Parts: sequence; C-alpha cells; structure tokens
Amino acid sequence: MTQQGARRGQEDDWWRQLYGEGTAAEAPGRGAVDDAGPADASDTLDDRVESALRTVGAPGWTVPPARSEPPARTLPPPPAPSAPIPLRATGPGPRPPAATWGVPSSPAAEPVALPAADPGALDELVPDTVLDGAQYGSLTLRAASQRGASARYRGEARRDALLTARFGTGRHTLILVAVATGLPAVEGAHRAAHDACAWIGGAVGRSCTRLAQDIRTGHRGALVSGLQRLTDRTYGKLRARALDRGSAPENYTAALRCLLLPADPECRTRVFFGAGAGGLFRLRDGAWQDLEPAATDRPEPFRFRAEFGRPGDTLLLCSAGLAEPLQQEPDFAARLAAQWSSPEPPGLVPFLTTTAQLRARGHTKDRTAVGVWES
Repeated sequence: MTQQGARRGQEDDWWRQLYGEGTAAEAPGRGAVDDAGPADASDTLDDRVESALRTVGAPGWTVPPARSEPPARTLPPPPAPSAPIPLRATGPGPRPPAATWGVPSSPAAEPVALPAADPGALDELVPDTVLDGAQYGSLTLRAASQRGASARYRGEARRDALLTARFGTGRHTLILVAVATGLPAVEGAHRAAHDACAWIGGAVGRSCTRLAQDIRTGHRGALVSGLQRLTDRTYGKLRARALDRGSAPENYTAALRCLLLPADPECRTRVFFGAGAGGLFRLRDGAWQDLEPAATDRPEPFRFRAEFGRPGDTLLLCSAGLAEPLQQEPDFAARLAAQWSSPEPPGLVPFLTTTAQLRARGHTKDRTAVGVWES
C-alpha cells in the first residue's frame, strides 16, 4: 500500500469511529463503536436554552421561563420646538430584573436565536446590527440599527431598516439617511421596511441635483411638495408590492423617516421628512428638544421640517424603539444626553453602545438612531 493510501485508510478509520459506522465484521481488527448510553444530566430543549442564556447573558440576569410561543440663505424659520424634555440626574443604578412574558428586559441582551432562513431567498436575510458613519464639512454623521431584545430572544428578523447614501458631486452632493420600521407581528415586515428605504433612496438619488439646489436656495415650498410626492410614490409602490405578494396593502407598509444633509459646508440646512412613528430630537446645551413636526391630513400623514445646524447642536432621528424611551423615561434621556455632551462626536462603537444598548426597562423594540453633530 502506498503512503497516501495508508493515510486515507487512517482518516476513514477515524470517521467510522466518530460516527459509529461499521461493525467488527465489516472492519476487521476494529470493534464497533457502542453508544455510551443515556447521560445522567438533564438534556431537554429548555435545559439547553437555559444553558445558552447563562453563557451569553449579562451577570445577574435570571433566565426567563419557557414560552408556549447656511445662515444667510436658510429656509424660513420652522415652528418653535416644544419644551425641553425634563431630565433628572441619575447614576447607573441596579440592574433591572428580567421582564415578564419571557423576554429579557434590556436591549443590551446578546442575541440568542437567528431568524429562520429561506434557502431560496438568502438575500433577504437581515443582520442583527448595522453601523455606519461619515464626515462632511461641519457635520459628523453616525448611524446604527440593532435588533431589539424581544426579536433577539424569539429569533425574529430586525424590522428596522437603515439606509445611508451619498448622491451627486461638488456643491450638489446630498446625503440621505432613511429609517423604516415594518409592522409588528406581520410576515415580511422587514422586507417592507427594506423596500421603503430602497425606493425612497432611488427617488431622492434621481432628483438629488434639484433637491440640493432647493435646500441651498431656501425654496421651502418646492421642497415640501417635491418630497411629499416622492414619499407618496414610495407608499404607492409598497401597496403594489403587497398585491404582488398576495398580502393586504395595510400590512405591507412601514414607518419611513428621512434626513437630507447637504455636504456643502456653506449650507447648514438639515431637512427632515417622512411618515409614521419615530422621533426627531435636538440636543442643545445639555437638554433634549422634541422637534417632531405636525402631520398633514392625508392617507399617509406626511411630516416635514427644516432646521439650521447651529454649532454645538446634535440632531437625532430615530425609530420608535428609541423615541419611546427618550420621551417616556427621564432617566434614560438624561443618561443619553450625558453620553453625548462631550465636545467631540463619539466614534462608531461608542455611538452604538449609547444608542442601541443603553438600557430602558420594558423597552425591547428594535432601535435605529441617526445622529448629526454640528461643529
């Protein structure tokens, strides 16, 4: 026998022993591999889940029970913002106990289960976390989207979608950030959110030169009508896609919120538009201001607001998963404000840590945040 043949025979022998293949008669000189018998330790599915959670969970958490389931040329002044969100000084405090309903109470929970995958549609898989950033002129951009604790535990896909894109060149360069959230408990919700971001991105990209010019020259009326038209078309395409998929149009939809940021350093106008739930905030002098504009009376209520980026300001666009604790939990708002009060914008990892992983008991939705720091 050659040396190569002997080596291959040894490999075959190893595999037979590992998987218990063959018998003594089939493999002379080698006995069959016997089953060692049942282990003394319990090995149910619940035991394996509990062991996994103990391994990846944060210290001190209990295991949930098993479930049965520019200044001279700015736009006209926008409406005055509402009163600052009340803040209270707070320390780190004790770690909250696990929430009810079998879901960990904090978005800092590590992923447990992956979403189910379709072998024929692997391009539709959504990663647990996405992170992006950029710097142009006087603005620094940070963006992050992360699956919430509830979806991580249940093995559901992240329903938040995030798009960051740069269109145009020179003075006409325009940065678009789009955030979309699909409906809860609806099959294909993450696809609807992805489609909404992709379609509004394509529409803005094809109109970027005109949009950049309208922003720079302060043509508010043209911006409102143009962006509302692009938003309406996006929702129309979502309804058409629902029919193609055999879904109800009211189910295949998403909240959609966008920021348009000119890269021209002489233009500090920041434009928000969109429809649906979420939040728009400004951090100024250590206090949060809610800038959410009123919605127009339409089938898909449209929201628009133009802001001037004053040096030292931080603008925050976010999905409902972050807007809700920011509006409802003063301690959470204070901690986030403290994290962002440094003169310099945070790096990508600190930004992710403070926005997506800062704990708020009872708030376990997906979180998507876009921060714009003005130098």
